[in-house]
Amino acid sequence: MTSVNVAIIYYSATGTVHALAEAAAAGAEKAGAHVRVRRVAETAPAAAVSANPKWQRHLEDTVDIPDASLDDLDWADAVLFGTPTRFGNPASQLRAFMDTTGPLWFAGRLADKVYSAFTASNTAHGGQESTLLALGNTFYHWGGIIVPPGYTDPIQFRSGNPYGTSHVAGDGAPGEVALLAARHQAWRVVETAAALKVGRAAA
Repeated sequence: MTSVNVAIIYYSATGTVHALAEAAAAGAEKAGAHVRVRRVAETAPAAAVSANPKWQRHLEDTVDIPDASLDDLDWADAVLFGTPTRFGNPASQLRAFMDTTGPLWFAGRLADKVYSAFTASNTAHGGQESTLLALGNTFYHWGGIIVPPGYTDPIQFRSGNPYGTSHVAGDGAPGEVALLAARHQAWRVVETAAALKVGRAAA
């Protein structure tokens, strides 16, 4: 298969989206991609983080994961973004990172890459689909090629979200269905990015 570089860039407060990011990385690697997993920098006040033991513990547990940089976006052929929902929108931490991408966008270096996204909310109707669609608005501006999971695998009929992998955090940590959905989504992203590279090389 054609070599594909995949960046998985995510924000996770207490570990739910982090678990989905790890599953996506496993799916991308199984599909033969070179993978970078990157978290975006925490921008919440230290007092807010320390007030939630799960938040503080997850921040400490993931200190060795590199922060996302513009180089990761430039390097990638495909990017999967992960975020919890925040009132039906991506978390401000992820948005803060995405808002630094102007120089790459202006140079045309974000165009023609494959983009996809995954999310989690505390409740079943906590804005999962609107969060994924909101990320799509940025991908459109970048000139990206959006690849959703759709219903391209039987697992999607169990996970219930064709826009991107999602999980209800209020039900506990992501289980088998959500993790398999994340792996399938990443596999589909890699397959599509590889096909695009082959097609462009032949053109």
